[in-house]
Parts: sequence; C-alpha cells; structure tokens
Amino acid sequence: MNGFLTAFLALLIAAVTYGTPLLFGTLGEVLTEKSGSLNLGVEGIMFMGGAIGLGGVFYYEKAAGAGAAGLAAVGIGILCAFLAGAAASLIFSFLTITLRANQNVTGLALSIFGTGVGQFVGEYMRVSEGGYISISNRLAGFFQNSPFPAALSGLPVVGGLLFGHSAFFYLGVLLAVGMFWYLNKTRSGLYLRSVGESPATADAAGISVTRYRYLAAVIGGGISAIGGMVYIMTIAGCVWNHEGLSGEGWLAVALVIFCMWRPLNAIWGSVLFGALMILYLRLVLPFVPTQLYKILPYVVTVIVLIVSSMRNNKEKQPPASLGLSYFREDR
Repeated sequence: MNGFLTAFLALLIAAVTYGTPLLFGTLGEVLTEKSGSLNLGVEGIMFMGGAIGLGGVFYYEKAAGAGAAGLAAVGIGILCAFLAGAAASLIFSFLTITLRANQNVTGLALSIFGTGVGQFVGEYMRVSEGGYISISNRLAGFFQNSPFPAALSGLPVVGGLLFGHSAFFYLGVLLAVGMFWYLNKTRSGLYLRSVGESPATADAAGISVTRYRYLAAVIGGGISAIGGMVYIMTIAGCVWNHEGLSGEGWLAVALVIFCMWRPLNAIWGSVLFGALMILYLRLVLPFVPTQLYKILPYVVTVIVLIVSSMRNNKEKQPPASLGLSYFREDR
C-alpha cells in the first residue's frame, strides 16, 4: 500500500510539472477565444516563447556574468516570451480582425510560421555560440525549484504535492483565479464575453469589438508563449531542444475544449493532461504501444466534446461567434 501511495504521489508531482506549460498555453487561448477569436497558432507561439525566452535569459547571464540575479533572470524570461507571443498574436489579429482573413487558415499558418521562427532562433543561437544554449545551474534553480522553504516542501506526503513545485505552477494558479474573476466579476470582462457571444449586439451597445478582440488575442498570445518558456526552463532543463515543444500547443488547444472555456477548470485539467502525457513512463504495459498512451489526451477531449454536445448545455459550449469575422455593415 505504501508503495502504491508513493508511486501515485510521484505521478501527481510529475503531472503538475508537465501540466504547468499547458496551463499557461490553455489560459492564453481561453482569453483569446472568449473574445470570439480562434487562434490555432498556439503551437508556433509556444515555440517562439520557448526559444526567445531562453535566449533572453542566456544573453542576460552572458552579459552580467557571475552577478546575474535569479529573480531578474526569471523576469527577463517571462518578458521576452510574452513579447514574442504578443507580437505573433498581433500579426494574427491584424490579418483576422482588420483584414478579416479566415481564422482557421491564419491560425494554422501562424503555427507553421511560429514553429519555424522558434527553431530558427534556437538553432541560430546554438550555432553562433558553438554549442548547446543553456544557463548555469544557479540560475536554473530559480526556474525549477520550489519558492517555499525546504521545511514545507519536505513535509511527509503533502510536502512535495503542495509545496514542491516550481514558482510557475503557483503563478499559473493565481493567473487562472484572476482570469476567472476578471471574466465573471468585472465590467470589462463581461464586455469581452459579450463580444465573443454576439459582436453585433456588443457593437450596438457601444462596445469596441475590434479593441477587445485585439487586446484579448495579444495578451492571450503572450500568456501562451510563457508556457513555452516554462517548458524549456523546467522540463527541458534550460537547454534548447528543437523537438521538445512539439505537440504542446495542440494539447493546449485541446485542453481549452476539455475545460469548457473555464479558467479554473484549466488548473486540474492541465494536471490531468500532464499525467496522461507521462503515463507511458509510469504505467508500463507490454501489450500497449507507446503511441496509444500519447494520444490519450486527444481521445479524452473528443469524448468530453461529444458528451457536452449531447447535453446541449449553453454553459459548456464555446462562445457563439468563435471563429467568425465580424462585419459591422452586416449588423
């Protein structure tokens, strides 16, 4: 029994680690889709965030040397990743909101473009530096270690589960709570939701559809890009790996559907998806191919989507205008 409990707790702790990048990617896409914009370029955005976030920290340490501050490095990594995602999402917004291009096609193009940009930046840094791009173990500890005292994280059973994660998990939880409060308890959040549900009605009420969709897409893209940086700095060991982020963005898009466009659901949903991602390492069954393990998150998402559609519950459906361009003259 003790062995089973130990293995289960180890799985949960690993699930949180692998689920934290998905949490940021999902929250960013939830904010974007709540405004009615469907950005399928999360994969490319996370690639850009991972490469440029790591690059910002690497060159900061290279310039500062032994005097590089850990908290400053974390802040630079977050800022660089956010700006990269915001810039990519600004391109998406201009094409889909201003020029009214098809959101599905534009999102897929952004996914390919962003993946290429991220891989180019990562490989360019590697070649120009003549080796792997990584940061020192001292700075890596600020990204990977728990922000709580060792006395808390060392508590039996609950210590590692509650206090043993990186600071990004707790930041993601706070972000999810703040996003829930914003969308449901503030006037601006209600305006944003109205734009996603019925842009014509919102426009008639004097709400700027263009402004809210631009802001939601740009900020949401920046948040998703932070997820890419978190993956590189925690799971990938602060070393650029051009294949490490493959599939993370698509899992985040699937998780948006799984959590029913609710920020709070993204917390436990990301942990569940994290567990499904690493289950093939923890539950080895000789007769089950590894590939079947890896498609579990998508299978679960499809099942949830089918069940929610059968129930026809409005609260569990996407925003009514999701993926649709708004033509004011048709109002």
